[in-house]
This record gives sequence, C-alpha cells and structure tokens, in this order.
Amino acid sequence: MSNPEMERVDLNQPIWDLNTFRGRLQYYTWITNPLLSLQSESALFSARDLIQKYRAKEEPRGTTVTQLRRAQQLYLSAFHPDTGELQNVIGRMSFQVPGGMILIGAMITFYRSNTAVIFWQWANQSFNALVNYTNRNAAADISKKQLGFAYATATTSALVTALGLKAVLARRAAPMLQRFVPFVAVCAANMVNIPLMRQSELIDGVVVTDEDNNNVTKSKYASVKGISQVVFSRIVICAPSMVLLPILMEKMEKTVFMLRYGRFVNAPLQILLSGMSLLLMVPVGCSLFNQRCSISADKLKILDSKAYEEVQTKYGENIPQNLYFNKGL
Repeated sequence: MSNPEMERVDLNQPIWDLNTFRGRLQYYTWITNPLLSLQSESALFSARDLIQKYRAKEEPRGTTVTQLRRAQQLYLSAFHPDTGELQNVIGRMSFQVPGGMILIGAMITFYRSNTAVIFWQWANQSFNALVNYTNRNAAADISKKQLGFAYATATTSALVTALGLKAVLARRAAPMLQRFVPFVAVCAANMVNIPLMRQSELIDGVVVTDEDNNNVTKSKYASVKGISQVVFSRIVICAPSMVLLPILMEKMEKTVFMLRYGRFVNAPLQILLSGMSLLLMVPVGCSLFNQRCSISADKLKILDSKAYEEVQTKYGENIPQNLYFNKGL
C-alpha cells in the first residue's frame, strides 16, 4: 500500500544535475563509494525490491525518503542500468578503489623483474576485462569467442608493451624512466582492451533513443564516441597514481627511514597511496562525461548516414535535435 504520509519522489529524476561536472561528481562519489562493494546480496536485492515497490506505489507503510535514497544508492551501485541484473562485485565501479589500489600499487612497486611484470600486467588486464564487460552497453551482445579474443589480445598488448619498453629503457634510459613503464603499458592495453571487450558495439552500433527513451536506431558513430570517452576516463583515473607516485617514491626511497625499512613498507605504502588517489580519481574520471551520452542529429547525418536515414524515415521532418545512448563506464 502506498504511504500517504510520504511525499512522492520521482526516481527517474537524478538528485544532482548530471549535465554539469559538479553534479556528476556528486553522483559518482555517491555510487562509487568503496564501502558499497561490501554490501551483501540480500541487502542489494532488498534495496531493489523497495525501489520496485515504490515505483508501483506499494512500499511498506512508514518508508522514509532517507530509506528510499539509501535503497536507490545501493541499487544504482550494483545493478546494470540496461538490464537491471546484479553485477559481479569485482566489476562494479564501487570496487575500483580496493581492486585498483592493489594492482596499481603492485605494478609500480614490482617493475624490475620480468616475472613480476608479466604476473601483475596479466592480473590487471584480467581485472580490467571484467570491469569493461560488466560496465558495457548491455544492449549489444558479445560472444564467448569474442570475449576470449579480446582478453587475450589486451593482455598480450600490455605484456609486449611493458616488457619491450622495459628492455629498451634498461639499456638507454635512467632508472627513473623505467618506473613509468607500467603506466604506458596500462594506457596501451586500455586502448585495446575496452574496444575489443565492446567490439559488438563497434560492429553493430548501439541503440540510440529520443528524449523520452524511445528506441530510434542503432549507430556505430555513437559506439565510437562512447568507447573513446570511456578509454580516456579510465586513463585519467589511473594517471595520478601511476605518474605522480613513481616521482614521489623516487624521492622517498632516499630518506633514512626508507633506506632502513623500505623493503618492508615500500609495497604497502604504494598500495595505500594508490588507494588514496583512486578514492578521488574514480568519481572524477566517471564524471568527465555524462553516462547518458548525447549526439546531435546534424553530426549523425555527417558521420553515420545509415543511422540518420533510419531516424529520418521514422520522424520525417520532425527529427529530434539530440539523440541519447548509454556509453557505459
């Protein structure tokens, strides 16, 4: 039964203005909170059930706005926006800080040994592959064969880049430059991993909708735009920890404390500092672009004529000025 004492909340309207960077930053800080990844499945499904009951005006009597917003936060952090399915916890953006801090901290700590480079680059690409698949535009299908090829190619590109640069720099560059090899390898792999994990979007296009979320057509240009933004955002997220930390550690390792205790605290310290960086950069990176990405009909006419023709056929002279799609995260 609907709660008559509670003022109705429009769950379709965002709490913050997602058309501004500040509004998106507030939103993604809210749903990428690492503590959300610790929630049990029962708590997440309870949150989903409350949201569904509220939409049907059947929420339990006495439900408060605070309880509803908490349920909304849990739901948005854990369920896919396209399918409504519960996401794998490791692939959720709320797990980016605990998962990323270990991987980044390890990659920039253990960069001297080829064995360590191979293991940690493989671990990082495995993590990235799961994150990319979890946060894809789920309207585009991808086969197990395509997934396997994407995973193998991205992992290989990261290893080739890391080991190749390491070998070249070991002979010709100062030791300081070798610290940046992991970052270059991660950038190269992201440019391969994300497009390949979402290759079906590039091949078939992604569904674009009008202002009222009515499906209009599929656009390959939309998929290129969305995936490009995701690649850039992911690089921005890891850049501070993988670029600034090596410089900081180069200086710290010369201190008396690090000379004495460095072998015990080096790795934990870099993991901790990586976590502090990611705590800020995950919501910042997600906020760079609106997840509900827009494309103008004029640009679609130039860059994706086939999709534009379908729009024109459907709307005639009343073509929407802007079309929208989920770019993923």
